[in-house]
Amino acid sequence: MLNASYNLALRNVRAYIPEYPVGDAEDCADMINTFIPVARAVYALKNLKIFTFGPRPQNFFACNAPIKQLYNIGVEIEENSELDLFESFNKHAGDARIADVAKDMAAELGDGNKKPEVLEKLAQYEITLLDWIEEHKGSKTYFAIAGKCWPAFQTQFGFVPCFVNSRLTGRGIPVSCEVDIYGALSEFIGTCVSDDIVTLLDINNSVPKCMYKDSIEGKFDYKLTDTFMGFHCGNTCSKKLTKGEMKYQAIMARALPIEVTNGTLEGDIVPGDITFYRLQSTSDNVLRAYVAEGEVLPVATRSFGGIGVFAIPEMGRFYRYALIDGNYPHHGAVAFGHHGKAIFDVFKYIGVCPDEIEFNRPAGNLYKAENPYK
Repeated sequence: MLNASYNLALRNVRAYIPEYPVGDAEDCADMINTFIPVARAVYALKNLKIFTFGPRPQNFFACNAPIKQLYNIGVEIEENSELDLFESFNKHAGDARIADVAKDMAAELGDGNKKPEVLEKLAQYEITLLDWIEEHKGSKTYFAIAGKCWPAFQTQFGFVPCFVNSRLTGRGIPVSCEVDIYGALSEFIGTCVSDDIVTLLDINNSVPKCMYKDSIEGKFDYKLTDTFMGFHCGNTCSKKLTKGEMKYQAIMARALPIEVTNGTLEGDIVPGDITFYRLQSTSDNVLRAYVAEGEVLPVATRSFGGIGVFAIPEMGRFYRYALIDGNYPHHGAVAFGHHGKAIFDVFKYIGVCPDEIEFNRPAGNLYKAENPYK
């Protein structure tokens, strides 16, 4: 192994080397099995194409990042105008497949189908995206989408795309909001590693102290600062919600007619283990990443959108010294289950410097900029 590592470096070959790469046949078989999700992700990334529609909204410019690193890891990207998408959508009016797709949507929603009047438009949009992929896929095998849903999308298309985004993500085609390219890329990595559905959420508010005292303190071994609300308007697949309901986008409806904000999927996220992570390019084109394991607590959120009460050990410090100091945007990818080891190894394999991969450090293990005097 020592000679092999020397020769790999001499030839600039990246390789996965297990934590302790020595053992008998049974040990080595276990190492190979550990490598499978990493290999799946690395292979798939080299066969991935990301489609974007529209520029990032000014209010979410934080999602912007150089695309050069995508090409460095073998990912193809096709940037498109919202106008091109709108033209294609209009051309799909009256498509013979709409009725069947709308019926499938209704079956998925069941009793949660609170906005049946918008299903045909959503079905038309879903068919538009799938046809776009088929017509533009080129030599690639796997796909992800970074789309835009505001400020003009809902007034022109007449709905919000959240439910469609959730359905495609559930089928292995991750869709990020606010044209978050590296968010979509992160989701795709989690899909490959976990072999399961993923989602993309905002880290957008704290758990209220009253909720913490009523539902968490004394019941779970977490401090208030270990908890946060993971939220997005409605892009989480129905299979990862305790009960999904089709509703209108409450934030947009403050300034717009409700009927053009229909199409979001709301519900509390299923409790259980999660991995919270993200791959990102910095403004000066350096790849960096973070990964942390935690859980969604079985606590009612008392809120709207696709949302869950998340708990990650030492989240408060991780948020301050890894995410804020690392200049990460508000979106974090969520894989269901503990997949930190494989995701960390994927990040290393594709070229992220280990010094640029952060994790939620235990108490006493200080971050670079953390003040040791409390």
